[in-house]
Amino acid sequence: MSNETFADLFSDTPASQKSLRPGNQVEATIVGISGENIFLDVGQKSEGVLSASELCNQEGELTVATGDKVQVFFLADRGGEMIFTTRLGSGQVIAKELEEAFISGIPVEGRVTEEIKGGFSVSIAGQRAFCPYSQMDIRKVENPEDYLEKTFLFKVIEYGNQGRNIVLSARAIQEERRQQEREELKSQLNEGMRVKGTVSSIRDFGAFVDLGGVDGLIPISEITWGQTDKVEDELHLGQQVEVIIKTLDWEKNRISLSLRETLENPWESAGTRYSAGSVHQGTVSRLVPFGAFVTLEPGIDGLLHISKLGAGRRIHHPREVIETGQEVTIKIESFDGEQKRIALTLADQETEEFEEKKYRPAPESKTPSSMGTLGDLLKTQLQKKGSL
Repeated sequence: MSNETFADLFSDTPASQKSLRPGNQVEATIVGISGENIFLDVGQKSEGVLSASELCNQEGELTVATGDKVQVFFLADRGGEMIFTTRLGSGQVIAKELEEAFISGIPVEGRVTEEIKGGFSVSIAGQRAFCPYSQMDIRKVENPEDYLEKTFLFKVIEYGNQGRNIVLSARAIQEERRQQEREELKSQLNEGMRVKGTVSSIRDFGAFVDLGGVDGLIPISEITWGQTDKVEDELHLGQQVEVIIKTLDWEKNRISLSLRETLENPWESAGTRYSAGSVHQGTVSRLVPFGAFVTLEPGIDGLLHISKLGAGRRIHHPREVIETGQEVTIKIESFDGEQKRIALTLADQETEEFEEKKYRPAPESKTPSSMGTLGDLLKTQLQKKGSL
């Protein structure tokens, strides 16, 4: 045989081709689909086999086609046939396979069947396992009933007593997935971008939004154009939002977002609606020692200074004459669009003061004619002269 022929023989079993061990993860190319089986090119002499049910949606439809690439785990060599899986648990599972999943880190698919002390009972194709509360989700489990009768991917983090003591973690799978997504997002996200996300957590200082692998924070000041005292008044868990990325700091894992910048800025056209002297209806939204803020429309607040309250009577705090939520009729004293400031006065109070001045009796005149007759005047002057 020629050297070329020998080279051809060696090329059939390249040195780069390593034998697979159970638990090894590889990228495979789908080369054929036949009934319940998907055939894979995994870089070995023979093709691998994957159950088609693992790549079907809830309606039982295949989500892949020939030529697609998939991430799979080598499970076993059965009768010369290389068996692969994307996760264990979708079919029959034997204790040996679960032990191999524990050793090699193969994901397992399980259904949460009930809540028990400290966590959840999970069924993996008939095998009973346990998942603690702390390992069920990346975030704290608030409502355990939300997880019941649902299927999740888990990592086997403990395996003992010949399969009678199996502890699972869904959190480990989620953290791995988020880390991969985070790396992808690093090359996709930029400051100033408009992106979509889901409200994942609500705090006193703002709301966290899941952007699909990383969480960003909408500070309470960036939720709306108006005054917001409680985040819950504007957002709720699970809400889909569109936000602007203000700042990105991958090293400190901080992403700052703005929801209000996706909304129309009401101040841009407010000057035409709230010119000086115009009268409007408003709602008292906040009391402060120096006055009351009145909401004229969402995002537009004006200040009713304490000196404009009390109808001329000195008061020490606005709460003495006005309360939050009260409807008031106000008049615009001044409008400053650049500083976003509107000075207000009570329109009703101005009317009352005008009416009071209009009908108030004029003070008595101090002219000499009102002091009596000329004789009385002379008498008074003589009395004054005699007393000197």
